[in-house]
Amino acid sequence: MLPAIVKENLPRLTRAIQKLATESDLDLDPDAAYTLADELTGITAMVAEKFTNDRTADGIQKALQLTVGAVSLGLDHALPEADEGSDDPDLDALDLLIEEGAEHAFQIGFRLIKELSALPEDSLVGEYDTDPVYAARRLRDLFVDLCQTDPNQNWNGSDRYVVMLKQRKEVQAIVRLANWLRRHHSEGPVADTDLNAEGVIALAIIFAVEGGGRVIARTGQKEFERFVKSVRKNKPDFEEGWAALVAAVPVQHHPVLLDRIASYRETCTVLQHIRGRTAMKTLFAELENYAGSELDADYS
Repeated sequence: MLPAIVKENLPRLTRAIQKLATESDLDLDPDAAYTLADELTGITAMVAEKFTNDRTADGIQKALQLTVGAVSLGLDHALPEADEGSDDPDLDALDLLIEEGAEHAFQIGFRLIKELSALPEDSLVGEYDTDPVYAARRLRDLFVDLCQTDPNQNWNGSDRYVVMLKQRKEVQAIVRLANWLRRHHSEGPVADTDLNAEGVIALAIIFAVEGGGRVIARTGQKEFERFVKSVRKNKPDFEEGWAALVAAVPVQHHPVLLDRIASYRETCTVLQHIRGRTAMKTLFAELENYAGSELDADYS
């Protein structure tokens, strides 16, 4: 049995420094290596003070590993290898480090982490998501998670950043649609701090089948019973109701809304059972599965 082939994937900073050590014909300032080392030392000291422990050897070592990851993330963002026309992307990274400084690359990487931490990770948004203490903790945890470089393992922080950015932007789009629906709720804006974005969207899509273009982002049992009776009596065209909802919502939210409508058209048990003889209590229980905390269970 042949051994597995493992491709080495070192951080971009490490690869650039290797160029500095191995390329004897580089036309560099004689003090370039000392300047770079001095910059990296200063960055490491700052990271140790703010993110690890500058009083222990373990803290300094971890800070160095985080520095390598953050600078590498910045280099990968400033000089993406996939778009690089150069024959030697690592040499280009070294040039950037020499010309602009390691601090410049670090700031690029750290800014990416900071912007990523500000994006919602989940469509369930609570009061703590805007709390400065929790925001700082999320930033620290994300910084450590993405930038930690283990000398005994390949580093994939830049690839993971790209994946997480895509995922969080998708969540952000869901949250923004839900917030718009809340602001334009037909009975007046819903201003709760906690937000179940998927639940808000579910209510809007389900109630839209009644027609009339009303936006429903919050409901209770009494209103739901009225809605079910109306649908059973008037037998509205669901597609017309959804078209009216889409027309009422700004175009930037359409991708998420249309995707959810397509899903609910095929899978929503409330819509599948609403025209039949399913008991009201059963339908309301099914609605709870979709709306969650956005549903007022009290009969009022």
